[in-house]
Amino acid sequence: MQSDEQKPYFHFIVLWVGLFISCLGSGLSGFALGVYAFHLSGSAAAYSLVILAAFLPSIILKPFGGVLADRMDRRLLMIIGDIGSIVGMLFIILMIELGVKALWPIYIGSIISSVFVSVHNPAFKACVTDLLNEEQFSKASGLIQLTESSKLIIAPIIAGFLLSFLSIQHILAIDCVSFLIAILTVFWIKKQIAHRVKAPSKQKHFLADLHEGFVYTLRHRPLFVLLCVGSLITFAIGFLQALLGPMILSFSTAKVFGVVQTLAASGMLFSSLLIGLFSKSQQSIKKIALFLFLAGLFFALIGISPKIVWITIFAFLFFICLPFVNTGLDVLIRSNVENNMQGRVWAIVSLISQLGMLIALGIAGFIADHVANPLLMPGGGLASSLGQLIGTGPGRGIGFIFILSGLLLCMVAFILSRLSILSILDKACAKVMKK
Repeated sequence: MQSDEQKPYFHFIVLWVGLFISCLGSGLSGFALGVYAFHLSGSAAAYSLVILAAFLPSIILKPFGGVLADRMDRRLLMIIGDIGSIVGMLFIILMIELGVKALWPIYIGSIISSVFVSVHNPAFKACVTDLLNEEQFSKASGLIQLTESSKLIIAPIIAGFLLSFLSIQHILAIDCVSFLIAILTVFWIKKQIAHRVKAPSKQKHFLADLHEGFVYTLRHRPLFVLLCVGSLITFAIGFLQALLGPMILSFSTAKVFGVVQTLAASGMLFSSLLIGLFSKSQQSIKKIALFLFLAGLFFALIGISPKIVWITIFAFLFFICLPFVNTGLDVLIRSNVENNMQGRVWAIVSLISQLGMLIALGIAGFIADHVANPLLMPGGGLASSLGQLIGTGPGRGIGFIFILSGLLLCMVAFILSRLSILSILDKACAKVMKK
């Protein structure tokens, strides 16, 4: 028999299993669509725009989804979000079945799914706070990161293998099934999730709630400063997300790319499990800055060599460090935001902190195709200088971008460690954990 304290965590685990399966399905379709777009166009820009289409609407619209999460039944919102994601994948399947060999159906279908992700994610984040107590936040954060890491760890190697004998349509259909499973888990625990925030938010206008969320975040100066730093972090990481695939696909196959991404991102699996099982919730800015500096160092080293083995090793080390940074930021934010503001604030947190990622995804492909790669092709402007150190040829310009992005992360880590205003978040987090 489970105790009353154990039951909420068990209910979270059930909900988390559904999220894990749907994230795995999304990872399969995301990997397959990126490879499909790159082979269709041969362009890094096309690859990065597929990622941007799947990313931009969910971030821009999350503040609206956050208000909904504080006004409506969060269970219902999660179900609506998953159904909408299915619609987006079905649209792409239909267009491909009709013989449309172009990029626009991928962009439109990805945008449709992304719009509904903006409904699902704030509702899920707020539900986690509903279900758990403060001591369980860090473990929950580690497990949630594990679901996200499944897109990078398990999905790529499976998708790379499946693409050798299944069509893109079949992989998208698998994604649809994964969302259906996630919907079933929400139905299963619907009686156990306590929806705590009702009357106060419903008495206000929708836009008033949205405005209140922005004002709360902007007036909380330490929180806002932390989010701005987070945006610089996501800006650098956005180049890795947008360009790792094109760099490897420029001289290798989808299978190799899938294996590299899986092996590299298994570092995230290892550290996420470690955090989920053993980590205490109390975090500190100094600890976050340390792991961020190490992440930046390994990020830069990814770009120094075109050899697959070195790319894999340094990417693995980068992904080991990343969950420690993400968990620290997550716990500090969650501990400094009141429960009745969780939906709205988490959506705005995502918007501000991910602005850097949006910018990086928008410009990465263009910079790689028209600036960095030409400079490091044989006879290019940097071939006789930098090219002597990191090599020339396909993908070497992207390697140079990775070096610069890693150095940017190291600089951000130094800035983070020196911002005294953020000590307020440390103190508030410690105070919450003592309760």
